[in-house]
Parts: sequence; structure tokens; C-alpha cells
Amino acid sequence: MFSPMCLRFPWLSPPFISPSTSRSVVLRSLLTGHKFRQLFSSRRRIKFSQGSIKFLQTSCRISVPGVPVRESQPPSNFLKDKKVVPQADPPSAEDVNHLYQLIDQSTKLVVLTGAGISTECGIPDYRSPNGAYSSGFKPITHQEFVRSIRARRRYWARSYAGWRQFTAAQPGAAHVALASLEQAGRINFMITQNVDRLHHRAGSNPLELHGTVYSVICLDCGFSFCRNLFQDEVKALNPKWAAAIESLDYGNAGSDKSFGMKQRPDGDIEIDEKFWEEDFHIPTCHKCNGVLKPDVVFFGDNVPKERADKAMEVARECDAFLVLGSSVMTMSAFRLVSFRIRCSNFPLF
Repeated sequence: MFSPMCLRFPWLSPPFISPSTSRSVVLRSLLTGHKFRQLFSSRRRIKFSQGSIKFLQTSCRISVPGVPVRESQPPSNFLKDKKVVPQADPPSAEDVNHLYQLIDQSTKLVVLTGAGISTECGIPDYRSPNGAYSSGFKPITHQEFVRSIRARRRYWARSYAGWRQFTAAQPGAAHVALASLEQAGRINFMITQNVDRLHHRAGSNPLELHGTVYSVICLDCGFSFCRNLFQDEVKALNPKWAAAIESLDYGNAGSDKSFGMKQRPDGDIEIDEKFWEEDFHIPTCHKCNGVLKPDVVFFGDNVPKERADKAMEVARECDAFLVLGSSVMTMSAFRLVSFRIRCSNFPLF
């Protein structure tokens, strides 16, 4: 079994690197950092397989030569100052070579991404040493949201407060690299557990396994609409709360600290309860006056059948499966990966 570590890798094809550049030069550059941006993520176990299907799990971020990190809209200081990027050891040449071969020999590559690829964008993951769970954070469950008006009030107050910072995050090198690989025809299908839409902003169109916070849906009639419209409605119903949130200087470390705020992976912000009001008003459905929730799969809920079936279908048909930035601890991701392994009946080592 390979030692836990993180990988950075380029795609060695004409769209991204000069044909005259040898693979050994690129691999050496990866290991030394020469010509490449140093991008590290959390330590994960790396697994390679033998047989008709190849599988690798890691939390790496990908650096593609010739594709710069987007810096036209840098993230706010509030996001940038958060120490949410886990540390990791650099890869060996052997590991990089294995990963290169995995992609090079694949014709139907499926990629599954998790929160680990968005940490460099200022959005924390859950399970790394610097992740949300490390500070005792417990995300809301589907059952809590459905049963308790207080829980919904608390969630939406925090989510409203965190929206401006969450949407300020820009795609990172991993998002850009994956989009480039898609455009070059090297990725057959992409699935993401993330709800942040950073893949879309980089140019990809992944299957959003857990939905997205950019949409709001009614639990009673299924009507859905844009999250920005919901934000406007919250502002209209809670003008004092909205004014207090919008007056915060997120570039000032003291401002967010004094308000008891911490960014969270699902888009909300942790706020001390004394700062949100019991009479916080939540908009209701435009069609039936029902309960609204973000169009995401909360903990304790199930991935919609149509979405889960599509993910299983592409996993069944792929000839390589690459997991990036995910611990595969959630049941939806674990079920998908274990299903692919069972279908191919190959050993892992």
C-alpha cells in the first residue's frame, strides 16, 4: 500500500504543454515546484488497482501547465485569511507516474470531487485537521430542518449572513485544470459532492450529487427558484438583520471575529446565537406557502433517485475512476465507489 500523500499532476498533451517537453522534465518540475504552482491538500490514502478498471483516491489539487490560476477577482480577506488548506507531503515520481498512466490509458474516465478541492478557495472541508469538524461544528440534518422552525430560523439566518462571502470564492487551480481536461476530452463525466458551483464557474458541468446552495426548493410542492431572489426576500422581511450583516467589514479580521463568525463548507456562517433573532422571518413558497430549503442533500437525507441512478450508470460504464478531495466517508460517495469496485472485481493494494 502506498503511503498517504497528496499529488499534483499535469496533463501532458498539446493543449497544455509543449510537445517538446519530456515527461521526465514535467515530473521533476512537479517534485521540485519548478515552473509549477505549489498546491497541497490533505493526506489521503492512495489506492491503485489491477484489472479492467483503475481507481485512485486522493485529495490532491491539479496544476496544469499553461493554465494559470484565475486571479481577476481575488477572494476577500475574510476568506483568504482562514487557514483551511490542510498540509501534505509532496508526491514521489513513482506516484505521479502512476497517476499519469491512470489518465493516459483511460478512455472513459469518471471523476468524483469533494470539499478538499475547494479549500484553497477559502471554503473549508469537513474532516481534515483544519476542517469544520475539528472545531466541533455539526451541520444541520434534514430531520432537524424539517421538524423545527427554530432550526430553520437558525440555518437561514446563518446562511444569509454567509452568502456574500461564500459566493465571493473563485475557482481554484483544481477546478480550472479539471475544466481544461474536460474540454480536451480527457474526462468522460464529472460528479461532485460540492454545493459551491465552483466547477461551473471554471467551465465544467458536473452532476451535483448533493445539489447546490444556488437554488431554493419547496418541501411541499417542489417549486424551485434562484437563491439570489430568496436572499432579496430575506432582506425585505428582515431589514434590520440584513443591514447589520451588510455593514460588516469582511476585510477586517476584527469585524467577523467580534460577530462570532466562521465560514462553513455548506455556505453558511457560524454565528453566536445571541446575534440572531428569535423573530427572524423566513420567506415561504411562492406557489403554496410551503417550507423552503436550499436545494441540497442535508445529512440524513437521500440523494434523489434520478441523480443517484445517473451516477451509478456512469460509474458502471467507466474504465477509470478518480476521486479528488473526498474522504468518501459520506454514504452517497462510498456507495458509488464501492459499487464500481464490486462491478470490476479487482483487488486493491
